[in-house]
Amino acid sequence: MSIPEPYHAEHAAWMGLALDEARRALDTEDVPIGAVVLGPDGGVLGAGRNEREAHGDPTAHAEIVAIREAAAALQRHALELGEGGDGWRLEDCTLVVTLEPCAMCAGAIVLARIPRVVFGAWDEKAGAAGSVFDILRERRLNHWVEVYPGVREAECAALLRDFFAAHRT
Repeated sequence: MSIPEPYHAEHAAWMGLALDEARRALDTEDVPIGAVVLGPDGGVLGAGRNEREAHGDPTAHAEIVAIREAAAALQRHALELGEGGDGWRLEDCTLVVTLEPCAMCAGAIVLARIPRVVFGAWDEKAGAAGSVFDILRERRLNHWVEVYPGVREAECAALLRDFFAAHRT
């Protein structure tokens, strides 16, 4: 796949955080996918890694875990300020993930109103950010996402390739 939009130097640094999360998934025999949600200031609001095996939860994808953590952090912050309501909306945030989001995660990204997604490796079997589907930029939905693909792609893909090769033997 070609990279349709250029990515920024900071995206590569952010991907390092997601890769750290992905490597932590190996401790529980989960597929090594990691994600972080960054606030408008670039600070980490939420981090996650695949936890499907760890928790026996088919929805525990890295993106979902990170989105839940970020939404909870924003909600706590809103309550501390005496504000209520829409702390769960991740407007002005960026999600960085090591693998192209699947349909479930892409739907969650749209519903959370995340405006930007940075991802590493393409998922040509189940990706929903441009390879198989393009849910993140589907014009019939109420929210569209800027997508920056291919950030540290080789490194992200190698982590997955090595994991699956080890599990086939």
